[in-house]
Amino acid sequence: MASSIFSKSFLSGTFSSFNSDGRQLSSAVVQISVRPGAPKRLQIQAAGSTYGNYFRVTTYGESHGGGVGCVIDGCPPRLPLSEADMQEDLDRRRPGQSRITTPRKETDTCKIFSGVSEGVTTGTPIHVFVPNTDQRGHDYSEMSLAYRPSHADATYDMKYGVRSVQGGGRSSARETIGRVASGAVAKKILKEFSGTEVLAYVSQVHNVVLPEDLIDHDTLTLEQIESNIVRCPDPEYAEKMIAAVDAVRVKGDSVGGVVTCIVRNCPRGLGSPVFDKLEAELAKAVMSLPATKGFQFGSGFAGTFLTGSEHNDEFYVDQHGKMRTRTNRSGGIQGGISNGEIINMRIAFKPTSTIGKKQHTVTRDKKETELIARGRHDPCVVPRAVPMVEAMVALVLADQLMAQYAQCNLFPVNPELQEPLLRALEPEPAEVPF
Repeated sequence: MASSIFSKSFLSGTFSSFNSDGRQLSSAVVQISVRPGAPKRLQIQAAGSTYGNYFRVTTYGESHGGGVGCVIDGCPPRLPLSEADMQEDLDRRRPGQSRITTPRKETDTCKIFSGVSEGVTTGTPIHVFVPNTDQRGHDYSEMSLAYRPSHADATYDMKYGVRSVQGGGRSSARETIGRVASGAVAKKILKEFSGTEVLAYVSQVHNVVLPEDLIDHDTLTLEQIESNIVRCPDPEYAEKMIAAVDAVRVKGDSVGGVVTCIVRNCPRGLGSPVFDKLEAELAKAVMSLPATKGFQFGSGFAGTFLTGSEHNDEFYVDQHGKMRTRTNRSGGIQGGISNGEIINMRIAFKPTSTIGKKQHTVTRDKKETELIARGRHDPCVVPRAVPMVEAMVALVLADQLMAQYAQCNLFPVNPELQEPLLRALEPEPAEVPF
């Protein structure tokens, strides 16, 4: 029996069949009617700029546009909130902080336009806006014609067929202002509800690696992290890291590094197997930050060198009758669910793509050329990435906290196996002398 090849012409037209040698076998007229409401099923939401299911954040704006910001939807009502709550973290993120960051001068002063009344959240969308005041779009005139190596210039053109050529547009780290502002709100929710703290710090710059045993994650403070311009809590290694950045900065080059992030007092039970495991959500969130290239959780790749008996975290009951683990190679998450121990992760950041050295590239019309990028850029992104990482981790935890509360705490918990989410705020029982 001869094989046939079919062709259709939509929405109306002919329906024809052909045999294998191309001769027409039959022909018929086909009419297809489409209901007026049908095209709506083809509509999709704008992709890529929104994160979260319950605590939902959308960021907007370009590097050299009028401004940047975010819309936060799902924030619980009656949470005390002001611009000052966000400004503290925005100041940690802003450019021009020191000689090892970009010299672009922006105050990054935020303004809340909606969702807050008389100092408390109303439960409606919160709109936060930060204007761009130190724009130099002319610095990017060459980049409108030639692609910067390892930057998003080429891939944005490949995807959209058009792009904002000033400063990288949405691929610029300036987009993270909306993340940091919304992350500050998430951190406040976590702190007030369950006493949860999110802290990040620089643990590596280029080949300067901070030994893990030098930092006590139980006692680490924000003041220790913010005590120097590289945001490394160990003063000796901080100086070595600063020197490493200075060495490439004066040459117009760049280096990468690693940010370590910990979460203390995280409620147990966060994370939803199997596709929404907590570490999977954390990985997606932090890897969405600009310049990220790697993610390790708990023991990470080093755990592959251990045996099961060496790697397993054995359980015990502490003096307060609470089940704990003697070690924490799981990083505070087992089976995709938080177990109450300190959550820890490490995020690798590549060297800044835009550098002041001559590089080979091609133009938009596919001609080979050379490029010396102008503009103002960080010689190492990791010091400013610290509050960005904290923000993304907090957004994940706030979203997962709401999911856990809605699904597993709507009815009374099983006291034999579960604990209330608010128990983290309760003081430990005092020892009574006899």
